[in-house]
Amino acid sequence: MTQTYEDFSKYGKEFADTGLKSFASLSKGAQAIATEAGEYTKKSFEAGSAAVEKMFSAKSLEKAIEIQSDYAKQSYEAFVAEATKIGDLYAELAKEAYKPFESIVAKAK
Repeated sequence: MTQTYEDFSKYGKEFADTGLKSFASLSKGAQAIATEAGEYTKKSFEAGSAAVEKMFSAKSLEKAIEIQSDYAKQSYEAFVAEATKIGDLYAELAKEAYKPFESIVAKAK
């Protein structure tokens, strides 16, 4: 009976330690995602402001439309690249958060 309690206690402590490691990975990953999103927002705002300034200084309607079209294309490409990057960060976050539990799952099998 004492051995069972000791084993249970040992596994409980191991699971708690693993949970803390996983939480640390989640925290680190979430911080990286938030930082990346903040940087993208800043770059996007700056690009939008620059495009508006260019449009107001355009000498003709055709030039303004060209500037707007270029901005839309660049914005779309930047968004797709950023979405891919953030998707990769989420995938890495999931892998890192699961990593501490791999040994426990292997022992359970």
